[in-house]
Amino acid sequence: MSKAMHIASLLAFGLVVSAAAQHPVRAQAPRVKPSAPAAKPETRGTESAEQTKSFTGISKKLPNMTPQALETAYQTALAANPKLTRGQFIAANVLGQNLSAKGVTTQAILDGLAAKPPKSIGQTLHSLGLSDKEADEAERAAAKEAKEAEQAADKAAKAAEKKQDQQAKP
Repeated sequence: MSKAMHIASLLAFGLVVSAAAQHPVRAQAPRVKPSAPAAKPETRGTESAEQTKSFTGISKKLPNMTPQALETAYQTALAANPKLTRGQFIAANVLGQNLSAKGVTTQAILDGLAAKPPKSIGQTLHSLGLSDKEADEAERAAAKEAKEAEQAADKAAKAAEKKQDQQAKP
């Protein structure tokens, strides 16, 4: 089985390389250094607004959590585990809420992700007493909830933007 997988991966790699080799090479314009250093655009506020926006939808699904509180909790968790992704953090919060009746907490999941060696969310749930099937179902449900919350937040933001544009027109 492993030999077949190895051959299949080599074949796939060969196809990718040959496809990449068939793309035409584009000439690039020479880069000219500016005489004065260009001012970098301020992105800090944009990043913060984008991060808060990404927590807006899910905060509505989590009781007593504001987007700002989630952002603060994410920064705290990130300090404890620099490899933590925003998606993992959101999943841990949704799973913690959904599985609280089974004694699973958000912090326990975050601790599993920060363990040495780090565990996946599924491995962490399994180590917290869930069966493989329960862990898979919980992960799927959490991913679905997070996606729905994000879509609802995007829809609300677009509606608010459209309303603001209509009010700005004379």
